Amino acid sequence: MTTESGIDRSRLRTLAERERATFAERNPGSRQAYARADNLFGRVPMTWMNKTAAGFPVYLRTARGNRITDVDGNEYIDFCLGDTGAMAGHSPAPVVAAVNRRLGELGGASTMMPTEDAAVAGAELARRFGLPAWSFALTATDANRWAIRLLRAVTGRSKILVNSYCYHGSVDESLIVVGPDGRGQSREGNVGAPVDVTMTSRVAEFNDLAGLERELAHGDVAAVLMEPALTNIGIVLPEDGYLKGVRELTRRYGTYLINDETHTFSAGPGGATAFWDLRPDVVTIGKAIGGGVPVGAYGLSEDLVGALSARNDLDLVDMGGVGGTLAGNPVSMAATRATLEEVLTEAAFGAMIETASTFADGISKIIEGYGLPWSVSRLGARVEYRFVSPAPRNGTESAANADAELEDFLHVYLANRGVLLTPFHNMALMCPETSAADVARHHEIFDKALSELV
Repeated sequence: MTTESGIDRSRLRTLAERERATFAERNPGSRQAYARADNLFGRVPMTWMNKTAAGFPVYLRTARGNRITDVDGNEYIDFCLGDTGAMAGHSPAPVVAAVNRRLGELGGASTMMPTEDAAVAGAELARRFGLPAWSFALTATDANRWAIRLLRAVTGRSKILVNSYCYHGSVDESLIVVGPDGRGQSREGNVGAPVDVTMTSRVAEFNDLAGLERELAHGDVAAVLMEPALTNIGIVLPEDGYLKGVRELTRRYGTYLINDETHTFSAGPGGATAFWDLRPDVVTIGKAIGGGVPVGAYGLSEDLVGALSARNDLDLVDMGGVGGTLAGNPVSMAATRATLEEVLTEAAFGAMIETASTFADGISKIIEGYGLPWSVSRLGARVEYRFVSPAPRNGTESAANADAELEDFLHVYLANRGVLLTPFHNMALMCPETSAADVARHHEIFDKALSELV
């Protein structure tokens, strides 16, 4: 039977079984390492590492640029790049040098003292994103958590609004989706929620200004926390006028606007904020700005800084809920400065985006050649192919059109031939080292996979 994805399911299952068997044969070392990891919960350092299409994860040996070698000696072209964390490439030389200098020459990984690197990194983020005051965390999740606490404090409002199927890390307030009745409900699989998420949050579909206004009209939303384009449910791009409309509505209803640029940083040196000339009150970001070293950051508008500074009842120094002993540590700050100044530069983004455009054009031609009802979306240096056409316009549509069986087959097929995609979806990210030859190799394998499927 051929489904809406245009694929014969019985053929797909036969090929998927073959590819999983090949994966097991290619990766005995990884399989054995996984079997021995009895003292790790789920046998992995973090449970999301069990998101693998082949039954067990590949174990890392080396990583440089956009190349990974596993413990069995297999080499991969890496289009996953740490799900954006390694957008700068793995272990970029300037970052390695900066971290080695801090740890080996200057010393001090955890001192609770500021460094000049932090001020330089803050100034560069201010230049790129247009917000004057920056503070640092270790993850974008923490940056989001701290930003929404600040905005609750200055507004006196209790709720945060997010888009259905957004991704903001493990922020409790973000684990809400639009249910079948059009109302907010807890996202399926939400682990140990402290309270019913509808008590802390409101939700609207991406690209739905009427739905957003309906929720803001309650008058209890401190901030809209959003990605300028949805990313973790597959790329969902904003329609014409949508982002401008969001900014107009948030201002009309006295609500702050947070742009989470952790993934949309792929749009360019100043992320989607600069690319689409947005004017948020807060920008949060993480992963890529540290060149692989853990870091997160949030930038505040001048007006917001003034509102916070005028509040002598807020403990912003000690136990007020905004903290982290290792946040802003010397190693993270050295890595961030090096990444922004020397690796993810305007020139680097220009090349990465050109490569991504080539990737997207080539994938589109292959899909069209097989007459498949699929689509391709691109956000700067980030490309996603979807098993539906036209591309979904919101998160709920995107989730409804997921095809885990087909996605897993393609991921294993590519991995068996030396290409890695992000395990959570069909995302391919370009880094400064990604070449046209790397793109051509992906397309060659992708084309062969479809020729066997169709």
